[in-house]
Amino acid sequence: MKLGFSTLSLFMKSFEEWLEIASRDGFNMMEILCEGPHTWPRIALSFGPEVFQIFESYDIDIYLHSPTIDMNPASLNPGIREETLIQTKETIDMAVMIGAKAITTHPGLIHRLEDRVREMGKFYSVETLTEANQYAKDRDVLLSVENMPNRYAYFCNTAQEHSYFIKETGAHATVDLGHANTNGDVKPFLSLENISYYHLSDNNGEKDQHLSLGEGNLNLNLLKGIDNVIIELNNYENVLKSREIFINSRGS
Repeated sequence: MKLGFSTLSLFMKSFEEWLEIASRDGFNMMEILCEGPHTWPRIALSFGPEVFQIFESYDIDIYLHSPTIDMNPASLNPGIREETLIQTKETIDMAVMIGAKAITTHPGLIHRLEDRVREMGKFYSVETLTEANQYAKDRDVLLSVENMPNRYAYFCNTAQEHSYFIKETGAHATVDLGHANTNGDVKPFLSLENISYYHLSDNNGEKDQHLSLGEGNLNLNLLKGIDNVIIELNNYENVLKSREIFINSRGS
């Protein structure tokens, strides 16, 4: 079983610290959140290839989460879309340097809650992510689009729309089970094709709270058949706590 954590829980620590902690605590996966002073891809790439050699010393599968703060592939502003594409491509370049398995990105959102605006945003997001996916394929990296919480403004807020994005862009799927839980029914997300890996957290079914497992109402019985899981929480102690609950939920 492949199981790891997001560096969100250890924000601002170094690559080496993350790898040491993951190795010490028996994790075999890790997702690097590419936000912050040394993990933002444009800065990280400027350090040179020697910075990334440390990843060769650890038997840990690495995944990247592309920058999403202020980014939006669905923006009606072409300048925002262009910068989002640039930063997604930089994350792909960083994945090549590290030897990462895949990168996760968001499908974007709209800020004016009208159907006509949403349709336009969907078109732009698919267009942007299709180009990003081709760039990733050319570099042997998986681009993986994440589902979002159940809010009208967000794209991929249902399994049906998530599936549409995956088929139209040619990308893979990152299934966030916490986000899926806000949709009322997690099962359709588990049946999607081309799932690369999962994000795991809990919530009350209404809001994306990033709670430890067992503190919300996510049906833990649904976790028995999944693999390649990233526990995505804000606190590392809660990551360790959730790991034990996740392992116990699988009956092993």
